[in-house]
This record gives sequence, C-alpha cells and structure tokens, in this order.
Amino acid sequence: MTAPIHTDIILINWVTCKTREGLRRSTVNSAQNHRDRPISVHGLATFTVSYRSPTAMSGQMPKPVENPEIKYTQIFINNEWVNSVSGKTFPTINAATGENICDVQEGDKADVDKAVKAASDAFKPGSPWRRMDPSKRGKLLMKLADLIERDAVYLASLETLDNGKPFINSFYELYYAANLARYNAGWADKIVGQTIPVDGDFFCYTRHEPVGVCGQIIPWNFPLVLFIQKIAPALCCGNTVVVKPAEQTPLTALYTAALVKEAGFPPGVVNVIPGYGPTAGAAITEHMDVQKVAFTGSTEVGHLIMQAAGKTNLKGVSLELGGKSPNIVFSDVDMDYAVETSHQALFANMGQVCCAGSRTFVHEDIYDQFVEKSVARAQKRTVGNPFDPKNESGPQVDEEQFYKILGLIESGKEQGAKMNCGGKRLGEKGYFVQPTVFSDVTDDMRIAKEEIFGPVQTIFKFKTIEEALERANNTTYGLAASVFTKDIEKALAIANGVQAGVVWINTYGNFSPNAPFGGYKMSGIGRELGEYGLHEYSQVKTVWIRNPGRNS
Repeated sequence: MTAPIHTDIILINWVTCKTREGLRRSTVNSAQNHRDRPISVHGLATFTVSYRSPTAMSGQMPKPVENPEIKYTQIFINNEWVNSVSGKTFPTINAATGENICDVQEGDKADVDKAVKAASDAFKPGSPWRRMDPSKRGKLLMKLADLIERDAVYLASLETLDNGKPFINSFYELYYAANLARYNAGWADKIVGQTIPVDGDFFCYTRHEPVGVCGQIIPWNFPLVLFIQKIAPALCCGNTVVVKPAEQTPLTALYTAALVKEAGFPPGVVNVIPGYGPTAGAAITEHMDVQKVAFTGSTEVGHLIMQAAGKTNLKGVSLELGGKSPNIVFSDVDMDYAVETSHQALFANMGQVCCAGSRTFVHEDIYDQFVEKSVARAQKRTVGNPFDPKNESGPQVDEEQFYKILGLIESGKEQGAKMNCGGKRLGEKGYFVQPTVFSDVTDDMRIAKEEIFGPVQTIFKFKTIEEALERANNTTYGLAASVFTKDIEKALAIANGVQAGVVWINTYGNFSPNAPFGGYKMSGIGRELGEYGLHEYSQVKTVWIRNPGRNS
C-alpha cells in the first residue's frame, strides 16, 4: 500500500450533488490527479482527498467484506479485554436482515466503576500519560489514524454490517475519522496560555490543564466518526476517557479500542464500555470521579445528562442534540441543483442525521415544480442491501427507529399533509423504509415539529423572507439551517437571522475538522471540531508570582 500523504484537514460534505457515474469517472484518474480532488459518494458525500488510498491507485472502490469476522465483543478496560461483572450480554442486530450479528458483553455500573478507576489511575500526576510530552500525544493520535486507514476495508465493512449504511459511505467516513485524529494530533503541542501584564510587582500567566476523566457517550448514526470526534480532542488535551458506544452499533468502537492499544496509548487512557443508556450511560453521567461528559444524541437524553451533572459533582457537559433544521429555497435558484441538494440534505444516511434539512421551505412561485421534481427524485432513490454498490440507502438502524418513522408518517397523513410518495415498509425483512415526500405541510403538524430521523421529506410553502425566517426559528431546536438563493442580501439576511449553530448557503452538510459544529437552543451546549472543540477539554489556571522590582 502506498503510504498516506498526511495533511491537517479533510473536508466531508454529505450532500454535494454528483452521480455514481461521476464517481466512476473521478476514480479512474491517476493517483496524482486524484489527490485533493472532490470525490462523490452516491451524491452523499464529497471529500477533499488528502491521501493516496488503494482506491486512488487502482481506480476502483475496494470490495467489501460482507461477513467480516467479529474480533472483539468484550469490554475494554486498562488496555485489556474483560467480561462484564454481571456476566450479561446483549445482541447487536443486522439492520438489513433483523438477525443477530453477535452478542456483546453488557457493561453497567460495576463495569463503569472499574473503567473510571483505570482512567483515574492513568490520569494521576507522575503517570506515564501525565508525564508524556504533548508532541508524543500527537504522535500517538497520528499512529491511530494510520491504523484506521490500514484496516479501512475491514472497519468499513464492520460499520456497514452493524449500522446498515452503504459500504461506500462507511469507507469514506473512515478516512474522515482518520483525519479528525490527525487534525487534533497537530494541536497537541500548540495549546498555550498567556502572560498577562498586570499592575504591580507581579508576574501573571495562565496555563491550560486537562479536565481529567471524561465520559463520552456516542450515538449510532455515525459510530466510528463520532467515536474519533469525541476521543481525539480529549486525548489531545491530555485527558483520559471512558466511552460508551451506542448499544445498536458497538462493533467499530470496540475494534478501534484495539487499535488504540496497538498505537501505544498507555493503559487506562481509553476505556470502552458497551451497554445500555439507562445503566452504563447513567453510571457515567452520575459518577463523582468523571469530570466532564460529552454526549451526542437525543434532546430527551440531553436533559437527563444535565440533571445528573447538576445532582452530582457539577461536571462539565457538552451536548450535540437533535435538530429540525430549516432549508429555505427562494425562487431564483437553479431548480435542479436545489432539488438534488435538498433531497440529499434529508435522505443522506437514511435520514438519520442530526442536522438533516428536515423542514424544506420553498417559495410559492416555484413550489409546485419543486415538489414535482422532489417526488420524482425520491422515487428514483435506490434502497436495499447496503453492501450492494448500486444502492444509495440501506435500512434504518433498528426496529424501534423503524416503527417510530412509520408512526410519524401515519400522523402526517392523519393531520392532512399530502403524502406524494413512499410511506411504507420496503421488503419483508430488515428495517427498510420507502423514501417519502410530504407536501402541503403546516407548522402545527407532528412531522413539522418532531425529529423524524428517517427518510421523510416535508415541504412547506412560504411567500416572504420575513415569513420564512420567522417560521424557521419557530422551533425549540437550533442545530443547522440552509438557504438557496442567488441574492446575496437574502442569503446573509437568513444566515444572520436564523437561530442555528451552523448555516450553509447554496450548499448543505459541509464538515471539516477545523470548522466548529454545535447548536443553539435545545440542540446542544458547547462546540465540537476546530479550536473551539478543544476548549471543552481543558481548564484555565491563572498563576500569580510576586516579582519585586519588576521592570516593564
């Protein structure tokens, strides 16, 4: 394999409009031409590629391993694999078939206590981790990134098996995860304090110190990406972590834990506890020796984590929660581009994206045409076996999510929205849902207010920019927003006026390791990614030194 070409940044865009043919055309270029070119992934993702991969060299996507060997199902504590204290296990399910993949050790409070003890010991002053030079921490993160890329095909296959997303998406997300690790690695020896010119005979400076043991609770929609997105900044800043992956998708987190050990991280620095939220997750959030909790998931669980932090040791909390993001389309747009991008803004990852463009507001002058084209595009979307490269979408993640989506579809019909296509189960096994489009949606309907987290596009009509902005902000959420227009004044009016943590103009779903992400209102607290994300994992200490006879 050709050695990776490391750079600090890789850009991912879930929704840039390209075709499968465009992908094939781009991948037949030479490695030199391929480097730093956008690559389309079934219209779901565009990356600025900053490495030479086997794909670039061969001009083909690698063949997935449809039945990857399951190598790790135990709990990872202190760089060792152990069974749960209780002896319990839980199944992880293949969403494409509804069948059990394997049983995983079920961690709970007793296992969390063991993991926190290991993490606390690893964080003690004088420990190998605390004595390690910051540059060495960065090198370990770089090594982890290399190992992720080394095992790219296996990891992507495991992700697709456990999560249900198309293999091609899993494969390219994996390289984004590796570059998340590299970006944070670059910061490890660049986190600096200040010298402050205070009055009097004193020398005053600040230093940034790690928080301590960090609990991190990972969702199921982007398991590997968000595992690295959580641990990399924490480790960069010198913390230790106890991670609970989602019970639906624990397998790639467990495998990556083995790579953490292989990379050379000392025992206790990273611990992974598979288990359920009410037991393992609650034990992390309530633990008195956990100094910070980072969570990505539902707003409902975010409430519980805030309450637990308040009732215990007032631990720091950062939350990336749900969304009902407005996507505002004015009448002066390139119609086909706006339709396709809005389609991908909703249907990417089977609609299981926190910042999905789940409320599509379209100007009345183009509304009927936009709906017609959106319905036609949804009907063409290919859904099926996620290992089959012809499919754009796989199944929903599990049975609970599957029935939640179908229930919300029924509520839309009952409340008077027009269901233009879809709305039913696809096939007889697995958790597949037909791509669904609703028009004539009003703001008081459940499908307009609740996070569906599935392949259901809701299209609203508006007349004026003032109306669009008011309705866009009429939600408890504030994660993301977008606007499509050729009028820069309209674009900036929306961008400046919408209550959201990230706004995309004439694009959707762009992410980069160096650009912060997070929500307003009930979509979260704090930021991830970029320099802002590092602030969540350090605390500032101010030091005063008496300095008689100081000169300026």
